[in-house]
Amino acid sequence: MLTRSLTSFTPRLVSRLYPLQSLISSSPAQTDAPPLRPAFTQSRLFSQRPPSDMSQEEIDRAREERKAAKEAAKLAKAAKKAAAAEAARLEDLATQAKNDVKFTDSDAFCGDYETVASKTAGIMSYTKAADLVVGNQGWIRGRLQSIRIKGGSVFLVIRQNAFDTFQCCFFKADFDDATDQKTMLNYFKTLTAESIVDVYGDIVEAEVKSCSIGDKEMKIKKIHAVTKSVPVLPFELEDAARSPEEVEASQDTDRPFPVLGQELRLDNRWMDLRVPANNAIFRVRSGICQLFRESLYSQGFMEIQTPKLIGGESESGSGVFKTDYFGQEACLAQSPQLYKQMAIASDFDRVFEVGPVFRAENSNTRRHLCEFVGLDLEMAINESYLETLTVAHNMFKHIFNGLETRFAKEMAIVREQYHSEPVQFTDEPCIVHWHDGIQMIKDAGFDVGDGMQDLTGAQELALGAAVKEKYGTDFFMLDQYPASIRPFYTMPMEDRRFSNSYDMFIRGQEICSGAQRCHDPALLREVIRSKGLGEALEEGGGLYDYVKAFENGVMPHAGAGIGCERVVFLALGLDNVRKASMFPRDPNRLTP
Repeated sequence: MLTRSLTSFTPRLVSRLYPLQSLISSSPAQTDAPPLRPAFTQSRLFSQRPPSDMSQEEIDRAREERKAAKEAAKLAKAAKKAAAAEAARLEDLATQAKNDVKFTDSDAFCGDYETVASKTAGIMSYTKAADLVVGNQGWIRGRLQSIRIKGGSVFLVIRQNAFDTFQCCFFKADFDDATDQKTMLNYFKTLTAESIVDVYGDIVEAEVKSCSIGDKEMKIKKIHAVTKSVPVLPFELEDAARSPEEVEASQDTDRPFPVLGQELRLDNRWMDLRVPANNAIFRVRSGICQLFRESLYSQGFMEIQTPKLIGGESESGSGVFKTDYFGQEACLAQSPQLYKQMAIASDFDRVFEVGPVFRAENSNTRRHLCEFVGLDLEMAINESYLETLTVAHNMFKHIFNGLETRFAKEMAIVREQYHSEPVQFTDEPCIVHWHDGIQMIKDAGFDVGDGMQDLTGAQELALGAAVKEKYGTDFFMLDQYPASIRPFYTMPMEDRRFSNSYDMFIRGQEICSGAQRCHDPALLREVIRSKGLGEALEEGGGLYDYVKAFENGVMPHAGAGIGCERVVFLALGLDNVRKASMFPRDPNRLTP
């Protein structure tokens, strides 16, 4: 794991001691502290007994002032020493910076590269550390995870691809010239953790238990910094890589591990994403998008891209971000819903999209975001929305199986820090009807009223637990929701109180919402008006063209909208959806 270099402590020490040093050197007029009594001078404070007419309170105060002055003097001395050491280190760095090394300087065995600005091409040849061959020599480029200097020996750990760690070592005895030995050792002292470095040397057999590549190491002949990190990092990666359980267990010990808050991590997200588990999360996320596409392509779908600037709301009941569009009011799309349906009306029978979705909802929960990636699909159906549920089930099976096989390495790395079990699922779709689901929730001890309201988070979790116990699956579908809690484009059932709609769940939490769509223009207008959206049907309204697209004939169709971050978050058993978003956007965060 990461080992902090000695030099990284110096600027931190100086920054902590400097205020005290300033306090000692300042005059009484520059401080807010009350002046000492005139008769009780500084010399009396340090060298004489207090006058007998002093009260006990004054004596105690004088004693505390004397103690504080001694402590401040001690710290000021330490600060002066630390500042001198830092000045010397910076002078070494400045001297080194005057001698930038070019790629063409083949004789230079250490030094910072001049800025890489595409002045050359094809000069260097690099090898991945995992591919280095014992007995050969080679260049590697990577991130300096740690450096340990002890006498004339130096041990470096180089990290590549966030996961692979490889040891490189230097012994001054390997350099014949004493000046070269000193130059090399001094250069190592200028290197800071998380810098990007090029290292060249001999590959030898070794047994290195602390690195992932443990059967070999490099004996350094040359080393150059490509880009250097600042000495003091926002946090140590070693601290960020510990599991929540490990950090929690340490809090009652003599040496508790630092608790890194979510805001600190997100403020420095580029650092947080270097943590192996966090880096692996986004490789898994990429895999989910890849597997999503693969499955749908194999089932006859094509990918489309729909507008994100639209003239009206695309989802009733969801908050919308509004902006000016050349004098008109525009909205950021809450989903591709209307346009993927219009694609069906254009005779694209099966379509899907992977794209951004925007929701202006002031929801500060662990599973809500203002911007996320939607995995959407829409398809023509012959008789029933069950055809769509079969397609979706096959797609999720492909994702779950693919994660455990093709992305097994990444899944294992994530699970080292965030524990989870593989998602359990049935071979055929597990579909729970609304009335049966409500009964399960009642049996779990919840009051569901008349059973016509949307489920709370706690009720969803209780339903998930009941389904897992009864059917042995973490993934299931709940259908036939009350029509009153579904969007305007949902096809009602024969009993108009309910609808041909469905949600999908992983581990008792919703990851997908869908339905058969209301494709009949007259019925669609009726439903839209019943939802209080009649104005949107007028010419120029947000739903005018949408309904008009169905007037020339459209296939019956159904679809689903899946939250990519939700799938990642729940499949990996994470505690917050923000861990599944590279740079999350929520009501309180618009940067970085």
